Amino acid sequence: MTKRNNIIYWTATIILALFMFVGGLAQIFRQKDNVDGIIHLGYPLYFMTILGVWKVLGVITILLPRFPLVKEWAYAGFFFAMTGAVISHIASGDSFAHFIAPLIFAILTVVSWYFRPADRRL
Repeated sequence: MTKRNNIIYWTATIILALFMFVGGLAQIFRQKDNVDGIIHLGYPLYFMTILGVWKVLGVITILLPRFPLVKEWAYAGFFFAMTGAVISHIASGDSFAHFIAPLIFAILTVVSWYFRPADRRL
C-alpha cells in the first residue's frame, strides 16, 4: 500500500468512525434531535436504538485489526444505513441540506472500504 493510499484510508476511516460512533451514541441515548428526526421520517423509536448499537459495534469492528469478513459486514451496514437515510429524507420531501451528511458518510464508507490495507481485506 502506498503512503498516499494509507493516508486516504486512515483519514476517511477516522472521520467515518468518529461520526458513526458519536451518532450511534446519540441514537442509543435518544438525543432529542435524533428522536425528532426518526419520528419525522416515520420510523419507530426502537429502530433508532438498533441503528445506534450497530453503528457503535461497526466502528469497533472497522478499527480493530483482523476479522476481515466482519469488517465487510460493518462496511455494508454503514453503506446501507447511510444510503437508506438519504432515500428516507428524499422520500419525506426533505431538502438537500437534510441528507448531505448521510450522503457524505456513504461516500466516506466507500472510500475507507476501497483504500483499506491488504490485511483488512478478505
